Amino acid sequence: MSTKLFVGSLPLSFNNALLKKTFEKHGSVLTARVMTDRTSRKSRGFGFVEMENTSEAYEAVKALNEFKIEGKNIVVNETR
Repeated sequence: MSTKLFVGSLPLSFNNALLKKTFEKHGSVLTARVMTDRTSRKSRGFGFVEMENTSEAYEAVKALNEFKIEGKNIVVNETR
């Protein structure tokens, strides 16, 4: 069963491809999406990643929560 993760405090330079690449190191990523402003299309600094299974999602949370990217500690947790 797939598990969806919330990813916050992303650098504004992040896009879908970079988000996916970051999480693929910890398991199979089904989807990765950085949320953008509808008008400007600029990153809103958060996104969602769907991992193929719960154990891979757990490993990603353990490895990446508070991980520093471009000077920012990202926040990763399971969506509710």
